Amino acid sequence: MRNGLIQRIESAIDTGFEALALDVFQYQSRYNPLYRHFLQLLGASPLAVTRVADIPFLPIQFFKSHHIRSGYWDPALAFSSSGTTAAATSRHFLRDPEFYRRNARRGFTRFYGPVEDYCILALLPSYLERSGSSLVFMAEDFIRQSRYPRSGFFLYNIEELVGILADCKKNAVPTLLLGVSFALWELAEQYPMDLGGITIMETGGMKGRRRELTREELHGILKSAFQVEAVHSEYGMTELLSQAYSRGGGIFYPSSTMRVLTREISDPLSPEKPGKTGALNIVDLANLDTISFIAADDLGRVYADGHFEILGRLDASDARGCNLLIADVEGNG
Repeated sequence: MRNGLIQRIESAIDTGFEALALDVFQYQSRYNPLYRHFLQLLGASPLAVTRVADIPFLPIQFFKSHHIRSGYWDPALAFSSSGTTAAATSRHFLRDPEFYRRNARRGFTRFYGPVEDYCILALLPSYLERSGSSLVFMAEDFIRQSRYPRSGFFLYNIEELVGILADCKKNAVPTLLLGVSFALWELAEQYPMDLGGITIMETGGMKGRRRELTREELHGILKSAFQVEAVHSEYGMTELLSQAYSRGGGIFYPSSTMRVLTREISDPLSPEKPGKTGALNIVDLANLDTISFIAADDLGRVYADGHFEILGRLDASDARGCNLLIADVEGNG
């Protein structure tokens, strides 16, 4: 069953997403012990679920307390989130790292064309300085795929990065500058330069390094310093094996293995209407071996055609409904 689902996921097209997601749900409700227990506590019968909108989504916090797996297998790799204590760290175990690599490449290619056609310049200092980053893992693969030998990571060698950017601009080399927010901000302050024609993509990640900016404020600073019309964004996280991309304005489009829905902020089991602000429920079919239906902590707005925007994070009081669900599972586990 798993092999058949993998083949369908790898050839996923928009028109068949609903049926495939429902089959993945049936698979995980049977072979994922934690998710099966979660459904039982909710009194949710998998056989009664006939629409993606009716699927119960597992609170994302379970990645901090459980080894989430669908089926029985030994992890080949583990992604982990940043955090100051073990309790605050999410861990996402991978059964097949190559499947992740292929999926990430497909997701990028869907919006930007083949990865190998870009010079990939990755400015990810805080992520490079720890192990287990899914973003570094993805960027490392993109760099390896690139046909440009100057592709690479940049940690302290910022002047070298600036020189390569200038050369790529001068020679019209298709270039992706992939950077964590605070590092791009520092680059803009220290080395403002004309990067028109270069794709600048921020991945978020201010996280206490500097004062918090809204995405709009950050993009305004970067557009002015680098003389570009738009700043692109990547939306991903430890708990997701698929990504969404924005070409500017903070409007994200999910890859073919991903869909985003909203739920009511005060009631985690009730869906929110399209176009209204809610907490995000994310379907990620690439999470076949863990859990594909995740109730995230982000606030956002999802539109009828599937694109979405991120508006912030749930605060502690908003997250109370999800926390009660978690307490029920932990108390009955």
